[in-house]
Amino acid sequence: MTCIKQILSRRPRIKVGRPFGAALTSCRCFHAEIVRHESSGLPIVHHNDYVCDLPPNHRFPMGKFPRVFHFLIKDQVITEKQVWVPEIASKELLSCVHTEEYLNNFISGKTNEQEQRRTGFSWSEGIVRRCRYETGGTILAAEVALHRGLACSTAGGTHHAFPSYGSGFCLLNDLAVAAKYLMGSSSSKRKVLIVDLDVHQGDGTAFIFKEEPCVFTFSVHCGKNFPLRKQQSDLDISVEDGLEDKEYLSTVEAHLPWLLETFRPDLVLYDAGVDPHWEDELGRLRLTDQGLYQRDLYVMKTVVSRGVPVAAVIGGGYSRDIDKLALRHSIVHRAAAQVWRECGM
Repeated sequence: MTCIKQILSRRPRIKVGRPFGAALTSCRCFHAEIVRHESSGLPIVHHNDYVCDLPPNHRFPMGKFPRVFHFLIKDQVITEKQVWVPEIASKELLSCVHTEEYLNNFISGKTNEQEQRRTGFSWSEGIVRRCRYETGGTILAAEVALHRGLACSTAGGTHHAFPSYGSGFCLLNDLAVAAKYLMGSSSSKRKVLIVDLDVHQGDGTAFIFKEEPCVFTFSVHCGKNFPLRKQQSDLDISVEDGLEDKEYLSTVEAHLPWLLETFRPDLVLYDAGVDPHWEDELGRLRLTDQGLYQRDLYVMKTVVSRGVPVAAVIGGGYSRDIDKLALRHSIVHRAAAQVWRECGM
């Protein structure tokens, strides 16, 4: 079942070639430790504290985050001069989405064993720090995208976190925090489209924005996968197990242009999860590396060509082979680099 927010907007669209900085009407300081105004290349947001220690053989592939960055540098997709470094997300920023009680318990280590089992993580100071930096990275990527047109983080996409609890390896909902913050940081309320192509439905994000007319949640996910109990996004496309490249891309192509023309967002947040890949341990679809590349290229080029800024995060992806997984996650950055070049950004 789908529920479409009936919002008719006639705001002027930013024309391609016009500086995207015009969209950032309240351009105060970025939430960054390091800014890269001097670089003309694709902005990449990364922090060394996107990672923390986990017990041996933990199912979550924590080591992928530094390896994504490693391969982007090694393969000369980016240079160090393109790398923006985010600030840690403050409790005040997080509170625009999460309840005070949850934040107090999460930050101070007072979550109980049942709550920790639901997230998949035992509490530690390290996990709190990495989640706050990850959220800060998504906020910064969105801020930079509004200024430059396109930006990518090397983490993010924790869409299963709800206002008062975490779930499914997600402790803070970075997409929701970024959307809420940027929606309210301009003189006229920004409209944000969240394009979630992770194999799992973004149930936390859908729940958070179910009554918010200025945020539209669009999810393409495997219907028989986690979470068992789905929430209602503004547009849910539930696909069957085993879907391959051509059919998957056709599904996205059938909806994205229409959403851009109808909802007319001021910003797109793109969750480029790689768990639809045929080798993913927690996915049930059959996309290839090339299929993921064509998907990411299509989404970002379609959005940017309409003059809409887009910030991308890496979303979910699961494999015991960390290097292979990290290379898979780097597909979105490689596709973004091509969009950056071809669109003359």
